[in-house]
Amino acid sequence: MTQSFFQTKRIGWHALSLVPKLSLGTRARIIGLCTALALFTFFTARVQSEPVPGKQDRVVIQLVCNYLQQGHLSRPEIDDELSRRLFHRFLKDLDPTKLYFVKSDIDEFKKYEIQLDDLLLQGDMSFAYKVYERFVARLAERLKLVEEMVNAKHDFTVKENLDTEFDAIEYAKTEDDLRDRWRKRIKFDLLLHRLDKKPVPEAEARQKVLTRYQSSLKRWKQLDNYDLMELYLSDLTSSADPHSSYMSPGTLDDFDISMRLNLEGIGAVLRSENGQTIVTEVVPGGAAGMDGRLKVNDKIIAVSQGDDKFTDVVDMKLRDVVKLIRGRRGTSVQLKIVPADKLEPVVYGLTRQKIELKSQEARQEIVDQGKKDDGTPYRIGVIDLPSFYADSKNGTSEAKSATEDVRKILKDFNGKRVDGVVLDLRRNGGGSLREAVGLTGLFIDQGPIVQVKGYQGRVQRQDNPDKTAVYAGPLIILVSKFSASASEILAGALQDYGRALIVGDSTTHGKGTVQVVIDLGGQVNTAKPPKLGALKLTIQQFYRVNGDSTQNRGVNSDIVLPSITEYLGTAEKELDFAVPFDQVKPVEHSDFGLVRADVKDTLKARSAQRVQSSKDFAKQGKDIELFKVRKNRKSIPLNEQELRDQFTKDEAEKADQKANDLLPPDESTDTKKEYKFARNFFNNEVLQIMDDFLQGKKFASNGR
Repeated sequence: MTQSFFQTKRIGWHALSLVPKLSLGTRARIIGLCTALALFTFFTARVQSEPVPGKQDRVVIQLVCNYLQQGHLSRPEIDDELSRRLFHRFLKDLDPTKLYFVKSDIDEFKKYEIQLDDLLLQGDMSFAYKVYERFVARLAERLKLVEEMVNAKHDFTVKENLDTEFDAIEYAKTEDDLRDRWRKRIKFDLLLHRLDKKPVPEAEARQKVLTRYQSSLKRWKQLDNYDLMELYLSDLTSSADPHSSYMSPGTLDDFDISMRLNLEGIGAVLRSENGQTIVTEVVPGGAAGMDGRLKVNDKIIAVSQGDDKFTDVVDMKLRDVVKLIRGRRGTSVQLKIVPADKLEPVVYGLTRQKIELKSQEARQEIVDQGKKDDGTPYRIGVIDLPSFYADSKNGTSEAKSATEDVRKILKDFNGKRVDGVVLDLRRNGGGSLREAVGLTGLFIDQGPIVQVKGYQGRVQRQDNPDKTAVYAGPLIILVSKFSASASEILAGALQDYGRALIVGDSTTHGKGTVQVVIDLGGQVNTAKPPKLGALKLTIQQFYRVNGDSTQNRGVNSDIVLPSITEYLGTAEKELDFAVPFDQVKPVEHSDFGLVRADVKDTLKARSAQRVQSSKDFAKQGKDIELFKVRKNRKSIPLNEQELRDQFTKDEAEKADQKANDLLPPDESTDTKKEYKFARNFFNNEVLQIMDDFLQGKKFASNGR
């Protein structure tokens, strides 16, 4: 699937989804405000050392522009229209809540609105530096307002609201307007502390709010040139489509790790808080876990490469701290630690090892359900597949692959004579296109699986690479609005083949485009390629064997179960500049006849009857209605009693947690703990559908 214009070093072909990694827990009580704050936190959490233009910036910018124009699916021109889009996206990413820039800033920047295209084509992103410098200056200025408002006396009995529909709000024109916005903003911050389950003393709450804004300024001032390029050039590429982006060298390293599901280091998860690097998790089986001394909440204050020459990491960017700690297996690293319960630092020496990232790999369980004619229960094999991962080190004995892991699970299921299989893709946002094709082939003997079309209009098809099904029995694919991209290839193909019953949200996410990851350093003709990061570029659109693209439409479930996930996140069709839906000619393919229309109608009717009479689904229906109301709110009351009543009425935390409980767990770092398919009311209904499926069907001959 090589395109002629790509004379590149490829990292891999990926049908990736950028479905928002939306937490379903209690991180956000108020959707509108917290979405903007989350975006702000994302960018403030990644940055370090105030940026100055680097010697390779121009090369990176011109490479990104050239590939975007020549290789993108829609072949966009970098013109005035793209310049306008970039202008507004960049300003929004820096200041989504419109609390920092003022109207005069925007008016000053406005003269560049249709000049950014010309500058970029010359390799010039001086506009980004200009805006960033102004932004940091405004951050420093606003700290004075924050300190004043934090120490001011607030009346929490006054009936007033904080607007959260930020796109509709204009930038502040006057000093009085700006001060009032910040008064409400800080009042809301303090109010949340008053309404917390464990309220802190007022003085402590004030200090926490102040410290948070001070830390934000510190982190923004630590940005380097690649961080700023990543933000600015990703705003450029996402002005062409939502899934193209520029990855800095550090982000590229993280991406490679996420696809391989392993790294070499000590096996600890870290976070940054107020300039401190804090241990949040020790991975069982890793070097730190087996050593036993490093604990959660310990602070890392310095790192040495085993030679007692320590580098102070206080106030260092978390990514740079991680770089110091990571390294080749078998090498030594020393950590200077302040234990959570002590004041005196200690030094732990560790030997780096290979760390397996278990949270994203395929997991299995066999559960009992219903009764056969002989009185024994049906045995249902459940596979949780969070992503279509693939190690770039293909062909080595250490390579990780979703297809090979699922193949092993299915063979194990066959050996244990399971009666049916449920493949859970509810939190699977995509991954490798190759893995999607290979894994789909585990369920069919032969034939086409997906069609792919590039900007030239030529349609190619990809067939089952193995020609032999590993599992040929009853199959349910469980999906949600978060199932995207590669997940939709598999679900759509098996639905078209009449091979699987699709159960879950009414439709999947709707991402039907293919991205390639291009190592930009490989495009520079030098003896040792520099680390320039990579461009993730949308180059093709994929189509089902029936000719329909999943783009914007997704895959419709055969049986829809009510779920809050239906309303969480953003569907592809709602994203800015999403590629439109279209169709190609269908290709000839088999119909296994395992999910006939009459069978689906019967299963759907039986499920609907159970859902209708279920008290749990009835309660969830109320949660869904509350969630929809809360999601559409455009302001937040700043009256303490009103907000308290609203929290109580909505049961927002409980509703979000209920949605979280119904999904497969997103963490499984304890390698000794077996995966369990939760027997909650939602999953029980899935198993009951499988029970009906097994009892009501006579499968075709030839072992199917």
